Amino acid sequence: MSAETDRQGRLYIPKEVREKYGEKYHIVTYEDRIELIPVADDPLAAVREAAGGLREASIEEIREDIESEAKADAREKDADR
Repeated sequence: MSAETDRQGRLYIPKEVREKYGEKYHIVTYEDRIELIPVADDPLAAVREAAGGLREASIEEIREDIESEAKADAREKDADR
């Protein structure tokens, strides 16, 4: 998918993208590209939703999950060598 700016520099985001991701975006610039990061209508609600599963887990369970994921990643990297 591609888009062009108009004479005034406005970028029109296709309707299907706006419907999926919303109307507000952060613009992140890099040396060779830019990215549009969707901003939730209610950022606090989005954080609460994302962290919802964490409330039910103990710190120890979270640490164990992180450790097992890190070990799995390390095994995958070793297998690729």
